[in-house]
Amino acid sequence: MKTVAQIARYALIAVLAAVVAWCAITVRDGYALYREALGRQSIEEAVAELRETPGYTPIEELPQRYLDAVVAIEDHRFYEHGGIDVIAIGRALLADISTLSLREGGSTITQQVAKNLFFTKDKRFERKVAEVFMVHDLEAAYGKREILELYVNSAFFGRDYTGIGQASWGYLGHAPAEMDDYECTLMAGFPNAPNLFATDPKAAAVRQQLVVQQMERYGFDAGEAAPASAQAG
Repeated sequence: MKTVAQIARYALIAVLAAVVAWCAITVRDGYALYREALGRQSIEEAVAELRETPGYTPIEELPQRYLDAVVAIEDHRFYEHGGIDVIAIGRALLADISTLSLREGGSTITQQVAKNLFFTKDKRFERKVAEVFMVHDLEAAYGKREILELYVNSAFFGRDYTGIGQASWGYLGHAPAEMDDYECTLMAGFPNAPNLFATDPKAAAVRQQLVVQQMERYGFDAGEAAPASAQAG
C-alpha cells in the first residue's frame, strides 16, 4: 500500500510536469505569435509608420521633465535593464500564476512599445511571451532614448489621442515642448488609465501627485510640479 508521503510525492511530480508542459506550450505559442507579427510588418516598417502619425514628436522636442516623469512612473529601472525587468516581472508573475490571470503589470517601457506596435491588449500569457521576443529585437535595434520616444508617441492617452503630441494639443492646447512641470507630470500619468483620467479631473490629479512622488522616490527632479499639484488638490 502506498504511503501518504508517496502519494503526495507523485501528486507533486504530476503538478510539476503539468506546469512544465504548460510553460512549454505557452512559450511555443508566444514565439509563433511573435513570428506572425513580424510576418505582417517588420520592426523598421512599424517604427516608420508610427513616425508618420500626426502629432509624432521627436524626443528633442520633449521636456526632460516629462521624460523623467514617464520613466519614474512607468519603469524606473528603464536605463538599467535590457528591456525586461526581472524583478518587476517576477513579482507580477507570482501574483498572476496564483490567480491564473494577468492582473499584475510588470511591463517595461520597451514591452509596452512592443505591445503598442505589434500586439492587441488582450491579457494572454502567450502575448507576454511574444513581447519578450520582440523586446529583444527592439533593444538590439534602438537605443534607450529612441525606445522612450517610441513609447510616448505610441501610448494611448484617451479620447482619440495617441501619442504625447496629440494629447498635449488635445488636453492642454499647445505643443509638448511648451508643457510646464505640472503638465509634464500630469501627462506622464495618463496612459495608466486614459479613459478614466480623460473624464475625471480629480482622478487625473491624484495620478499626477503619484507621478511626483515616484519622481522624488527615484531621484528625479519634479521641479515646480509638486507645489502645483498641491494647489490643484
